[in-house]
Amino acid sequence: MPNLTRILAGVLIALALLLGVFAWTLSRRPVSHPVAPVAQATFPVVVATRVLPAGKPITVDALRVQSLPINPNGAFGDPSMLVGRVPTSDIGAESPVLEAQLSSGMAEQVEPGQRAVAVRVDESNAVGNRLRPGNLVDVFFTLKREGNGASGAEVDRSQARLLMSKVRVLAFGNATPGADNPGDANGMIRTAVLAVPVAAVDQLTLAETSGRLVFALRNPKDDEVVDPAAFAQPAGVLKIAANAPAADATQDSTRAAAGVALDQLAGAAGNAGAHAQPVTPVARPTTRAAARTNDGIEVIRGGRAETVAR
Repeated sequence: MPNLTRILAGVLIALALLLGVFAWTLSRRPVSHPVAPVAQATFPVVVATRVLPAGKPITVDALRVQSLPINPNGAFGDPSMLVGRVPTSDIGAESPVLEAQLSSGMAEQVEPGQRAVAVRVDESNAVGNRLRPGNLVDVFFTLKREGNGASGAEVDRSQARLLMSKVRVLAFGNATPGADNPGDANGMIRTAVLAVPVAAVDQLTLAETSGRLVFALRNPKDDEVVDPAAFAQPAGVLKIAANAPAADATQDSTRAAAGVALDQLAGAAGNAGAHAQPVTPVARPTTRAAARTNDGIEVIRGGRAETVAR
């Protein structure tokens, strides 16, 4: 009987050892969990339905929204945000339209029929350097009669008058829309960029080079502007052909190409009417010339004349 008890105890011990080894083996195995299927995320992205050529505004029928597994940087989700934008390079069909592919910056702020023109400014003619992008200004200019009364003076008399009204400021110094600092590195402001009708660019550039510009800040709610119909149209430096189509002759680009002379800008030749013949430019001597007068020697340098005592 004692032998049987020992045998049974040994069998139980061996069985316990086997169960312990089996339990240890099970604990070493990785636990596997069933993986639930994950739905792939998609993003609504505006793509081109056809090739979008560079330089041409995008139309709504050339766009559609497509679900893509990725959301590219600079992509759009609403086609209305792209209508009218202009690609800088061709965009292929079925390709996402990205912000980096579109024209941006100041060019987008220039309305059709306008041009962005930079002009020199200083504190005394730019409202004490208080202009900001988006302001509306009236542009005045002054012309000072040069010479001492001789007929060689470029303008008959000194004058100041309004050149153009309600002109939008696109940039002032380093300040552009979204920027806070209006000055450049050394605190000086040297330029202002204005949105000017293309037909008035000639007058603005000539007034700046021959005289001095002054910007008068105006309230954006003030709608009073210069009425061009109240003044006769200057003849222009170049003559528009008599057989030119009437539509072409009145286009702003055609009028800008015809140009404006200083005497017309000053009003000396501008009252002759819209159909007056252009004044033939007379070349003035660029080298020093002298003529004797009763009181001394008259010296002419370009458009200036002065008398020097003998």
